[in-house]
Amino acid sequence: MPRHIAIVMGLAVAACTTNPAGTVARWDSVAPMHHARAAHAVVATNDSIYAFAGTGDGGAPVLAVERFDGAAWHDETSLPGNGLNAPAAAVLGERIYLIGGFNTTTNVPTAEVRVYDLRTRQWTRAAPLPAPRGGHAAIVLDGAIHVVGGGNDLTTLANHDVYDAATDAWHARAALPRSEGSPAAAVIDGKLYAIGGRSGPADFGNVDIYDPATDRWTSGPPIEPRGTSGAVVRCGGIELFGGESQARRASLGDALRLRPGETWQALPPLPTPRNFARAVVLRGAVYVVGGSPTPEPSHASAGSAVVERFTDECTARLASPRASG
Repeated sequence: MPRHIAIVMGLAVAACTTNPAGTVARWDSVAPMHHARAAHAVVATNDSIYAFAGTGDGGAPVLAVERFDGAAWHDETSLPGNGLNAPAAAVLGERIYLIGGFNTTTNVPTAEVRVYDLRTRQWTRAAPLPAPRGGHAAIVLDGAIHVVGGGNDLTTLANHDVYDAATDAWHARAALPRSEGSPAAAVIDGKLYAIGGRSGPADFGNVDIYDPATDRWTSGPPIEPRGTSGAVVRCGGIELFGGESQARRASLGDALRLRPGETWQALPPLPTPRNFARAVVLRGAVYVVGGSPTPEPSHASAGSAVVERFTDECTARLASPRASG
């Protein structure tokens, strides 16, 4: 069963360490979501976090879309259709793009791209993916959405497709070096990093770096093999959280940081290890939203409502109105 960290007077200190400068890096548990989720999608805008789709208590599809304003979660709208597991999401301007995924709790993928307008709070559709897929990663690079990896009902994929909102069209780019589902993705210094992933029972520890100027992938510093991790970019580095090791049959609590030109460094671990560890940044802090503490190979993972926040010496600077990346 999913386990939740108790919240005392709205805030519970979960773990902390002190860096050499004397600033405390710490995890806190914050308001849980109304709906438990795994295999879901999470994005952050300037002032809110949004959680979409996935599977919840008993592995049932979750249709409610929730918004976190920094203090509490609110049911914002409902997902069109009967539910999705393992879609991806990205924000362009005032629109959130919910891309692909598997229908309800099956391994049957969809190519649909649903668009939620933050101003009108209405759903529309964009051009569908070139082919159905789920378990992929989506990230914005140079004003376009890059979708990498994932799988369909037959195989994992190396596909790399880019969506141009101005023309409502998809374009193929250099494929990943290998087929993989459930990678994490991040963009730093104008390059896309695809981190980890899996295919069948195999996990990958590769870090592949895409340069849009050359349309080529190169290799970066590897990690211990894993899939379904969450990644964010803050203060000149990529931070990676949680995930799942199929070899160890374990949900992971690892938290790691990679700065360009360096190797991965350990951060204080997640208080609640989990796969499908969806991570975003809001007001300088990292939020890891939902996920499953229990390793689960099916498309109906029992989610959790746990939300944990990581703050450190970088948070106050990023939260300042004058701050930049």
